[in-house]
Order: sequence, then C-alpha cells, then structure tokens
Amino acid sequence: MLIRVSVTSEPQASLARETWRRLLRNRPAVCGLFLVTCCALAALTAPVLAPYDASTDSDLALRLRPPTLSAPFGTDSLGRDVSVRVLHGARYSLSIGVGSVLLAVAVGSVLGLLAGYLGQWLDLVVMFCMDILLAFPSTLLAIAIVAMVGPGLGNSLLAISLVSIPIYARLIRSVVLSVRQEEYIAAARGVGASQPRILFRHIAPASIAPVVVQGSLGIALGVLEAAALGFLGLGAQPPTPEWGAMLADSYKHFTSGAWWAFVFPGAAIALAVLGFNLLGDGLRDLLDPKLRD
Repeated sequence: MLIRVSVTSEPQASLARETWRRLLRNRPAVCGLFLVTCCALAALTAPVLAPYDASTDSDLALRLRPPTLSAPFGTDSLGRDVSVRVLHGARYSLSIGVGSVLLAVAVGSVLGLLAGYLGQWLDLVVMFCMDILLAFPSTLLAIAIVAMVGPGLGNSLLAISLVSIPIYARLIRSVVLSVRQEEYIAAARGVGASQPRILFRHIAPASIAPVVVQGSLGIALGVLEAAALGFLGLGAQPPTPEWGAMLADSYKHFTSGAWWAFVFPGAAIALAVLGFNLLGDGLRDLLDPKLRD
C-alpha cells in the first residue's frame, strides 16, 4: 500500500497571516509603518516626482518666499523650493540611516557570533574593544571620526556605522551565550556537525529577531546622527539637500520670520525618527515571546 505524504505551506501561511494581524492590532506600530512607508516612497519617487539639480536650482529673486501653491513649503535663502529639497533629502538621510545599520550589523554580527561562541581570549579582546567604543557618546565619537577623515556623506556613513558596531556585537553575543546551552546545540555536536555549521546554521538564526528590532531603532539613530553631522557642517556639503544641512542653512532665518525654511526640514527629521522608533517598538512586542499576549 502506497501512502503519499504531501507537504503544504499552509502552516507557514497561517503563521504569516497571524503575525500580520497582530501587527495591525498594534496601533503605534501601524502608525510607525505608515510614516516609514511615506519616507521610503518619498526617497524612491523623488527623482520622478520632482527632478532636481541642487547645484543649479537657485533664484535669488524668490528668496525666503512664504508657502504658496507653487512652493508648498516656501523657499530658502537662495530661492530654492524647500518642498523639493525636503523630498530629495529623504534619499540622503535614509540612505545614511539604512546603510550605517547594514554595515554595523554585518561587522557586529560576525564579532558577536565569534566572541560568544568561541569565548576565552577572543571574547575578552572583542568585548574590551567594544567597551572602549561604548565609553564615548556615540554622536561625539562620530563627530571626532568625521573631523579626522574629512566631511562628506560617505565618511558620515562610515563614522555612524563604526560607533554602532558595539551595540550589535554585544546584542548578538548575549543571544549566542544563551542559545549555545540549548539541547539542540548539544545534539548537533553529538551527531558530528562542524563548528561553522552549528554557528551559522543553528545559532545565528536565533539572533535575527533582536537584530531586526534593534536595526529599526538604529536607523532612527542613524538619521539623527546624520542630521547632527550635517548641521555642524561635517556631513553632507552644500548644495546637497540633506535634512541636517538644510537646518544649518536656514536656522539663522528663523527669528527673522522665515520659519518655513527651518520648520519643514526639522519636521521631516522628527517624523522619520518617530516612524522608525514606533515601528521598532511594535516589532519588539511582536517578536519577543515574553511580550506576546
């Protein structure tokens, strides 16, 4: 008698639907997802919706004009449309935030996995270096790094990612120290699984959930630090329409009545950071078994 066993993806589909429903029940997470989606769409569609050349788009005859139908966010001190610059600024600010997190996760994951699993002198050396980096305020350390290597978007991304590496290294190390004591790890050793297979096939997947949560929060921190570097003149250089650099160009006009040149770039930073923070908190509630209903 032949028995045919069929494998269906229905359990996985049901789990995905249930996870999505639980996310939609979390109103702050939905709000954060909406804000993040709006920022992502702005960054992706900016070249199509409003083609823009930052090096040539200026008209001194239109400088510091209040918001109108043709320029909803008004114009800045060089007569440039603030709404168009804010739209294109999403590309630079979000690219620094996402890029710095990806680079920090890549390096921090390897360091945390090796330090937590191999232990001994490697763990001591790696964690000692991470503690040294954590001893300095992240923004101050990023400013010092950019001041040494020179201003620019690429150097800002590198500096922000460097100061974020200890966060992910220590996070993943703590997960590894907990997971490597589980029975299925001992079973894998018992059947002769190699060390790299145990590390990257069985232990590494357990760190995905906390890294996703911390990564979403890290993007918010990256956007803030990129704006801080741009405001200080160490990040994006004029005429690049990065949000922090736009604040540096316009804050001096705030007291003279041209509030729009300062408020709208600041609001873009606040909404982007708020969106990623709310989404990160929602993902934490969703992925942490201790916080589930």
